[in-house]
Amino acid sequence: MSRAKSETSSKSTAARDQILATAGRLFYQWGYHAVGVDTIVAESGVAKMTLYRHFPSKDDLIVAYLQQANTDFWQWWEQAIAPFDDDPRQQLIGLFEATASLAQMPFCFGCAFQMTAGEFPDPTHPGHQVALEHKRAVIQRLIEMAAAAGVPNPTALGHHLYLLMEGVWAARRMFGAASPVQDVASAVRVLVGG
Repeated sequence: MSRAKSETSSKSTAARDQILATAGRLFYQWGYHAVGVDTIVAESGVAKMTLYRHFPSKDDLIVAYLQQANTDFWQWWEQAIAPFDDDPRQQLIGLFEATASLAQMPFCFGCAFQMTAGEFPDPTHPGHQVALEHKRAVIQRLIEMAAAAGVPNPTALGHHLYLLMEGVWAARRMFGAASPVQDVASAVRVLVGG
């Protein structure tokens, strides 16, 4: 690849990343319907044509944001449980300690995937589909972790833990920093017997 093509590609990637970061920040805080393309263009500092070159529609941008949020979420998850590699019960407790900690951060506004389902209730909307896929994966992973912890009914425990996690994200969005999420790990200790 020539140096000129490499620089053009690099600028294109930087512009795409800037658009996605700006849109993600705005979508996450204010919601999809409240944030228009013109606001994203203005705040990202790119031309509207550049935005549409990378994301032909707002739905494409929403899907790209959710895919990035999904990647970020699973990286966070793995970091949360990594210190407890040899103790599956403690992994579950540690995951929820990390969930409570994240939910109390000033930059946390709850769950992007919950918000997506709320704003796009039509199950055929591409954003709703990405959100649903994410939530199904969360449930499955919790069931797998519950099975590794040796609990009698891992499916039921996985569902209970999922509902607790969803409650944390909803409470954070509803109550803000005053959210009553700090005790969620205590509830998980009771459920897993840890």
